[in-house]
Amino acid sequence: MKELLKTNCFDTSETMVIIGSCLPFMQPKSYEQLKLISQNIYEVCLEETHLNMVVTKIIGMVAREKIKKLVFATVDKSPHCVQLHYVVKELENIMNLENIEIENYVAKDNKLIQIPIEVIGLSKNLTQLKEMYQK
Repeated sequence: MKELLKTNCFDTSETMVIIGSCLPFMQPKSYEQLKLISQNIYEVCLEETHLNMVVTKIIGMVAREKIKKLVFATVDKSPHCVQLHYVVKELENIMNLENIEIENYVAKDNKLIQIPIEVIGLSKNLTQLKEMYQK
């Protein structure tokens, strides 16, 4: 596992897994499942690193055009880690991602649960969630 912000932008492979740094310790079996997807795993802690720094770093990596698949994974219910899933929308605002497969997972009870991008977008829209909850 590599530290995302300490990794050279050219040091990537076709599949890149980006995780919240606490995932291997809090959900070790989920981490083992991620290693089956790719050994190219980068960790970052959004309690100590601002989201904008992460977005900028990933832009530099994706711009090198080696990456074909991005996987984001965090522990469930973390208010800091959830931000990692918001990176995708930030990237889409800046660059074309149509040739990159993107997957998002949360780890709960040592299982990986895939989260659709629509759910992630909805999680940022509290008024829409409120309206849905009241129905």
